[in-house]
Amino acid sequence: MRTFSIITLGCKVNQYESQQIRRLLEELGLSQVESHAKSDLVIVNTCCVTHIASAKSRQYIHRAQKVSADAAVVVCGCLPTVQIGELNEMGRNVHIVRERNGLVGTLRQIAEGKAGHSFVQGNKVTDKAIKAENGSNINLKNNLCNLLELPQLNSFKGQTRAFLKVQDGCDGYCSYCIVPKTRPLVHSKPLDAVLQEAQSLVRAGHKEIVVTGIFLGAYGQESVRRKTWPDEQNEKLADLLEKMAEIPNLARIRLSSLEPADVTPRLVGVFCSNPKIMPHLHLSLQSGSDKVLKRMGRQYNAGEFREKVALLKSRLDRPAITTDIIIGFPGETEVDFQQTMDLAKEAGFAKMHIFSFSPRKGTAAASMQGAVDNRVIKERSGILRDLESELGRAYRQQFVGESAEILIENNDGQVCGRSERYFMVYLAKSAKKPARNELVRTKLLENSKNGVMGEM
Repeated sequence: MRTFSIITLGCKVNQYESQQIRRLLEELGLSQVESHAKSDLVIVNTCCVTHIASAKSRQYIHRAQKVSADAAVVVCGCLPTVQIGELNEMGRNVHIVRERNGLVGTLRQIAEGKAGHSFVQGNKVTDKAIKAENGSNINLKNNLCNLLELPQLNSFKGQTRAFLKVQDGCDGYCSYCIVPKTRPLVHSKPLDAVLQEAQSLVRAGHKEIVVTGIFLGAYGQESVRRKTWPDEQNEKLADLLEKMAEIPNLARIRLSSLEPADVTPRLVGVFCSNPKIMPHLHLSLQSGSDKVLKRMGRQYNAGEFREKVALLKSRLDRPAITTDIIIGFPGETEVDFQQTMDLAKEAGFAKMHIFSFSPRKGTAAASMQGAVDNRVIKERSGILRDLESELGRAYRQQFVGESAEILIENNDGQVCGRSERYFMVYLAKSAKKPARNELVRTKLLENSKNGVMGEM
């Protein structure tokens, strides 16, 4: 076995873990090829947060079998862990890793040519006994795998911005979310290990690190439920950011998703005193209706969300506040939807990620009464998307005529990069073509549909 490819679906945590898999396989002597190319081993790192994500995961598994008919296909990530019948009949040479702590052992055995065929029968993985080089029997999966961990990263291949996972797991059990079943163990990476890994990423040339986790605001805690925290607040994330800001040659630190209660005065103070930390916060809203938020099982209400937005705007210079919103949650009325619209306008979101609710097997919301008609969901989603476009344009407009520093992400064709406040800046042609991963000072000239036009 000489080559491997990785197909990644889902969140930044999944993308980080795919990089860990990449490093492990390279250390085992394999070479990575593009995901669309033929290889000896294909890793499909799946997502199952929505029906669409699960369907895409299965499509990529079948596609991998067609492109690399003789390859071993390893299916890992979130979809195999929930075992809700969505990975039936995957076929020959598909190795389904249902236990995360078994992934390293499975990959080692396959990469070293010691694993045979496995297949799915019903909702169970059926393991076929195979012969090791010494002639002894080996059973795949649980008996085969050990508790070895994936390695830390020393680079984030293929990207300018490096993701760094510092926290994993959720036990919050929001009524619509299946993640607590796929990642139930809440744990965090020790501070020293985070700093060591961040330094390695900087040495590899990464100028921006995105700190990420399944529930990032619970960094350092054993549960995401704030009632279990001392004073129901957590300052350990702020402590981590302060230490990261001291790393030489690290130009930018950005956070992934937070909840409103994660925004403490201490955290805001760390943002204010450390210009390396970008003025961009992704605060997950989901709904502007207190009634809907309660049915969702969220740990905040609309008033608390407003307070946190006001705090950020009072302390930071025009911060970019982005969010997630679910449309059509069971029981959502026109009044509830209008409350979401009103809060979005008040917050002035720089960007909204809009999701149409669909019941997810294995979650409490799947059996809730008050389903919203799909036509209504589609109509409301369209209205909110129009507002998202309007708010995003209005947010960017206030910076036209000013300067911004961007991190070049693409210099092949249209040169573009991310500003401090995350919106994309597209550069006019110039005599000097900036290099990918270069920080460039630009003047912002004109607002556009998907970003801002600028010049060096």
